[in-house]
Amino acid sequence: MDENQAGGAVRQAAGRAQSAAGEFLGDARTRVEGAARDVAGRAQEAYGGARDMTRSAAAQVGRGVEQQPVIALLIAGAIGYALGLLTAYAASARR
Repeated sequence: MDENQAGGAVRQAAGRAQSAAGEFLGDARTRVEGAARDVAGRAQEAYGGARDMTRSAAAQVGRGVEQQPVIALLIAGAIGYALGLLTAYAASARR
């Protein structure tokens, strides 16, 4: 679990508690601030999850490159060639 996921879960719980307190007390401002904190916690938690998945994907790609370096080189070359064609086409279209 990423630190952003943990922090987001805490912020989300605090927001829910604050929103419930605002609801109980009839204070609209506290309720809205709690809802905003809840949403910020959800966003932070989602960011942490995305970072965690990105790290995992990068590690998996690294293992794939180590296991099959020739195929990785061919794929990188094909991507470079395609980007070169796209760049050349974009440059000629601007003229």
